Amino acid sequence: MNSLRHRIMVVDDDRVFSRIVRLSLERTGQYEVREVNQAQHTLDEAEEFLPHVILLDVMMPGLDGGEVAKRIEASRKLPKIPIVFLTAAISENEVPQDGMERGGYWFLRKPVSLRRLVQCLESHVAAVPA
Repeated sequence: MNSLRHRIMVVDDDRVFSRIVRLSLERTGQYEVREVNQAQHTLDEAEEFLPHVILLDVMMPGLDGGEVAKRIEASRKLPKIPIVFLTAAISENEVPQDGMERGGYWFLRKPVSLRRLVQCLESHVAAVPA
């Protein structure tokens, strides 16, 4: 593992989407990316991988993104990890394409461009050592 790359976890029940995000981010050479496609596995995976940022879908079967975020934040094994919600369940009127902060979390609307996703990740990892 290249210690200069930031670790990003993509949590989404849509395997095609999470794979596209992983491959796109890995191609930049700046990120090591782990996919989690079952929400109930997120906490264990995060405690093992120790990501710098978690990209989290809002609507997933079993556990929704809000509940997953609560579990991550309650974990004593994890440092404060920025969580960015990625969702198609919001309209452009609710969240602009550039994203927005709401309730202490950053939200990006799907589909999101790689350029915008990288900008968002860089703003969240700027203060976190690689």
